[in-house]
Amino acid sequence: MDKSFLNKIFESHQECQECPSEEEVGSFFKDLLGTLFPVYSKRKYESIQELDQHLHVLQDELFGILNIKQNREGVNARANSKLFFEAVPKIFEKLNQDVKAVFDGDPAAKSESEVIRTYPGFYAIASYRFAHFLYNRDVKIIPRMITEQAHSRTGIDIHPGATIGDNFCVDHGTGIVIGETTIIGKNVKLYQGVTLGALSVNKEDAEVKRHPTIEDNVVIYANATILGGETIVGHDSVIGGNVWITRSVPAFTQVVYQNKRLEGDQENSDTIKLKPILK
Repeated sequence: MDKSFLNKIFESHQECQECPSEEEVGSFFKDLLGTLFPVYSKRKYESIQELDQHLHVLQDELFGILNIKQNREGVNARANSKLFFEAVPKIFEKLNQDVKAVFDGDPAAKSESEVIRTYPGFYAIASYRFAHFLYNRDVKIIPRMITEQAHSRTGIDIHPGATIGDNFCVDHGTGIVIGETTIIGKNVKLYQGVTLGALSVNKEDAEVKRHPTIEDNVVIYANATILGGETIVGHDSVIGGNVWITRSVPAFTQVVYQNKRLEGDQENSDTIKLKPILK
């Protein structure tokens, strides 16, 4: 083997000694989720003290993961692992609200336990909510590893930098993409294939808001694409399937895609129509 090539690979391995592995990060998250939601757990706790002890073990595990990255990202591993576990009860409550939103919004769901155990949307949302906390503490790589692990498992791609309100419902979910600077309000429901993306992929726009804002009580149906940092979907709106939106939508608006066949040799005409929703 060429020696210069070997040297290059060897140097990259030396530099990566301080990188936590995908297995470590994935194992931590799955253990945390199983501790909070027993349907994901293989173990039973004989006492509250045993449960509390295991949570302390998980906190030490997170410290170890963050400490590996500390010198590289300037992360205060000890403080962040402590703050993370102090925030766990609030994140847990948010997740239970999300579960209720999914259960209430899907006639096929027979119980909240079924949502937790089988719905890919719950798993992706849980990954996002825990990752988002770390992302807001200036930890960047570990949160991406958590949400990308969920992405590979569920087909739902939520960037940990996005801001998502309470009672978030993902129905089916496969193919959903939610960009880094997306803002989503409360009581929002997304179906499969929805993209909340950017109009520009220029590197110069990395630090600006590139993704849309979705206000409260909005439903977005399958394969809708909403693009742009200045695009706002007003509250209590319904976005129909397959629409392509790059401009803001007023509150209480129904947006639908229509395919109109014209007579003669003329081609089909595709249109987007906005209809007011009467309260």
